Amino acid sequence: MTQPAFIPRRPRLRHRAALALTLLLAASAQAQRIDVQPAADVLVGDALQIVLSGMPPNAEVSLQATRQVVEFTGGQRPYSAQARFKADAQGRVDLSTQAPLAGTYSSADVRGLFWSMLPTKAAAQNAAQNAAQSASRNAATPPLEIVVLQARLPDGTQLAEQAVQLRRASSAVLQRKADPFAGAVFASLPGTQKRPTLILLGGSEGGTLITRDAPVWASRGFAVLALPYYSPPGWGANGPTPAELPTLPAAFADIPIDRLQQARDWLAQQPEVDALRIGVMGTSKGAEFALLAGVRLPWIKAIVAIVPSDVVWEGWGAGVAPGQRSSFSWQGKPLAFVPYQDFEQEFSGFATGADVRIRRPQDMGRAANPGRVAAARIAVEDIVAPVLVAGADDDQIWDSGGMARAIADARTKAGRSTVALVYREAGHYLGGSGWAPTTQYNASPMKSGGTPEATARAQAEVFTKTQEFLRRHLGVAAAP
Repeated sequence: MTQPAFIPRRPRLRHRAALALTLLLAASAQAQRIDVQPAADVLVGDALQIVLSGMPPNAEVSLQATRQVVEFTGGQRPYSAQARFKADAQGRVDLSTQAPLAGTYSSADVRGLFWSMLPTKAAAQNAAQNAAQSASRNAATPPLEIVVLQARLPDGTQLAEQAVQLRRASSAVLQRKADPFAGAVFASLPGTQKRPTLILLGGSEGGTLITRDAPVWASRGFAVLALPYYSPPGWGANGPTPAELPTLPAAFADIPIDRLQQARDWLAQQPEVDALRIGVMGTSKGAEFALLAGVRLPWIKAIVAIVPSDVVWEGWGAGVAPGQRSSFSWQGKPLAFVPYQDFEQEFSGFATGADVRIRRPQDMGRAANPGRVAAARIAVEDIVAPVLVAGADDDQIWDSGGMARAIADARTKAGRSTVALVYREAGHYLGGSGWAPTTQYNASPMKSGGTPEATARAQAEVFTKTQEFLRRHLGVAAAP
């Protein structure tokens, strides 16, 4: 009997079953996803929800995050973080409410995979090459960072992938040089309306680093002047490098507070600026500057002082003898200051390999000179404008937690409007948004203090509270 010229029924059924199984697996794969809300393209610091759905019910799922991080030197290095979760009976994992079973962070935190990132092995192997590619420590920060999230089973099978696009600033922000001021940048959203305005003051790093933040705050509806006021010599692979802005003071000594009056006069001429609503935001030495200005310049309508000082400190730098100069001056006269003690000895740690904690010479100088502390105290109770201070108790650059409390106490007794944010386990770097890696802050001999988790959580809260404070006291213009 000859073989029939058609496909028997049994094989046809097997074919259909295989096809059905293939379609089922394809549908399942499509259902496995990483949902990012409100969107996967957001301004850094905006609230996000990250939820894994369609995962195998009750299964362990690993989630990895990778990104290119711009380091302080200006170069980029790959970083990554990992966490392992157990999906619920519906196959869901919500990063905002669920703690990982294991990973680079331990508590429920939607930002955990972002701040807990570490340099990858490839980054460590190529560190010299990456450093060589760095143009300078003040290289422009890319406006967009892409964080790739990948969900996998324990055997390595990939279940889902999602790219999160973090924008430092809105693409609509316009920037231009503020020509009268070396290195200064003015930024604002477009439009004809006059906007409440911020003057940004950086810390002892000097140079134009503060200008990276101008578009960040302009994206939030403010007109922004990022104002460099000090520019020390740098340090490169071959030793010392010239100051970035040679027309600015190279030593942090007798910095004129009057510079802010000149800035205000220039801002009043800009069509985007409401000159009746100008605030000042300073970080570290910039916070010391901002508070001193608030005492003397009544046109300032709000002050944000991140990791502040309650006194004026000794000046330093090339050609400045220890204990002889103040950090700041007013109308050509140096202000009373608190001297350091054993400042140069502390910095010897860079040669010996010992930890460098510059809080120590400041704490010792303060304890040894109570009379000078009283003379150098910033009269914060005389600042009419509302003030927000944010400090950290484990700050190893200086005691910003204790000094923030002293500022708040003095102002409270005087009946002045004050917001005080103090974090017990955080370190000096509170000026971020909580979405960038904090794991390397204490990796060098210079210690800033704080745990990565506490510092990241503090950053996120300070960023949010600062926006609320500025909107409450300066208002904000709507985006176009």
